[in-house]
Amino acid sequence: MGIYGVYIVSKSGGLIFNYDYTVPKIETEQTFSYPLDLKLAYENNRLLVSFGQRDNIKVGHVLLAINGMPVSGKKLEDGKDALDMLDDAANYPLNLKFGRPKMTVNEKIFLASMFYPLFAIASQLSPEPRSSGIETLEADTFKLQCFQTLTGVKFMVIADPTHVGLEQLLKKIYELYSDFALKNPFYSLEMPIRCELFDTNLQALLEQADKNGISSI
Repeated sequence: MGIYGVYIVSKSGGLIFNYDYTVPKIETEQTFSYPLDLKLAYENNRLLVSFGQRDNIKVGHVLLAINGMPVSGKKLEDGKDALDMLDDAANYPLNLKFGRPKMTVNEKIFLASMFYPLFAIASQLSPEPRSSGIETLEADTFKLQCFQTLTGVKFMVIADPTHVGLEQLLKKIYELYSDFALKNPFYSLEMPIRCELFDTNLQALLEQADKNGISSI
């Protein structure tokens, strides 16, 4: 079905839950000659493409492997420095694998904090009073569907742009939140949701929607 992930944002704008269901891998492996026509920069413990694009390798993609050996940070699996290896002409030709970086928890928290003011601005720009704010954001590669409860908590699903019926899925997720998070005596409002029953039932719900369609849930 192409459901990528679920996010829950508190009424104050903080990310209190996120779940990556299926994140499509975008990887490109190419053989390069010297000198390397891509510029790499070390940011957030990753070697990222900072300049130059070719063969579906784009700025922001991360270096994943050199000659089949995984890269972690700036180091190869055998302990060699990846940048030193890329700078030495004697090592070429090199087979390099690049891919879209996986979002860190801090990046997800930052994006959630950005969505909150955008939602508020959209509500204020509405010519009609009591606007529901942003309900759907669509791009060429994804769709974001948002459902805000009466208490201001926002539930968001990221999915393939061709999906329909995400509103129904969000309401089912809200029911799980009410049953397994809010009724948990150890859970405090506005705090991150850490509830095994909620996680298990959410995964089962997404699997059912992914296998049989959203209309079946």
